[in-house]
Amino acid sequence: MKPKSVADIEGPWCDPNFDSGLILRCKRYWTTPVSELTNEIVATYLRQKIALEIMIPEAQIRLNSGVDDDCELYEGELADALSGVINA
Repeated sequence: MKPKSVADIEGPWCDPNFDSGLILRCKRYWTTPVSELTNEIVATYLRQKIALEIMIPEAQIRLNSGVDDDCELYEGELADALSGVINA
């Protein structure tokens, strides 16, 4: 079975009528399998409430197994993003 990406959940990327760093970052990883995303990108998608059905379990797996890819903007970014979605 092919690993799932955000595109598998949300559908093809639809360009908004403006660009920003956030938009470009989300677009860049839209078709990347979730298992290959950095913790920072998983946290970004969580904060934006994108593909939560695969992002929440992925974040929980990473946090429970202690996966630290040294890509978070700050220590605990993934945990904070997950908490923000779960406690919302």
